Amino acid sequence: MNVKIAPSLLSADFSMLADELRAVESGADLLHLDVMDGHFVPNITIGPMIVKACRAHSRLRFDCHLMISNPQQYIAAFLEAGANMISVHFEAEAHLQRALQLIRDGGALAGVAINPATPAESLTTALEFCDYVLVMTVNPGFGGQTFLEPVVPKIRQISRMITDRGLAVEIEVDGGVDARTAPLVVGAGATILVAGSAVFGKNDRSAAMQSIRSAVTGLRA
Repeated sequence: MNVKIAPSLLSADFSMLADELRAVESGADLLHLDVMDGHFVPNITIGPMIVKACRAHSRLRFDCHLMISNPQQYIAAFLEAGANMISVHFEAEAHLQRALQLIRDGGALAGVAINPATPAESLTTALEFCDYVLVMTVNPGFGGQTFLEPVVPKIRQISRMITDRGLAVEIEVDGGVDARTAPLVVGAGATILVAGSAVFGKNDRSAAMQSIRSAVTGLRA
């Protein structure tokens, strides 16, 4: 399976979002949009209005990561805004299967996100209801954090769980991903790489994405 690169808009220059979107349009596979509410995580970022505004300037698939409390309350708004993928946090949703079904019923891919300290076993009864798992390799809430390498064995464990059940569930990794760390997570089974400062923090966005892609070429994903 090909590895997909998903630049994270959180690290972009918000004063020129249309230009930033154009800068990654040709080299990216997805656009990752981090939604934070200042409650589930200690920061506030974007909502459906910004997603909708970006939608008018990009043909990329939009991957909305809801780092928010009560995600079911907002799923419909993000679907309407143009999200193609929506992930909700295991730690934030008491009725996970219902939330995932709402996303799928709206025509988007449904993901379960888990924090670094949340064990792989938490997904035991969730894998059959999702299309992808988003594994955080930093604690959510801020961009530019250092990659937590002890999470890599958890990615490998989740990959085995998916394989053992014969499921078509992808693994996405978010947090400190760059050309150095990308081979670690792809080697463990990840197929979607979220990269924030490693892309938007570089002058040449296309070259930055190609650097990450080259670093994992030939690795099993």
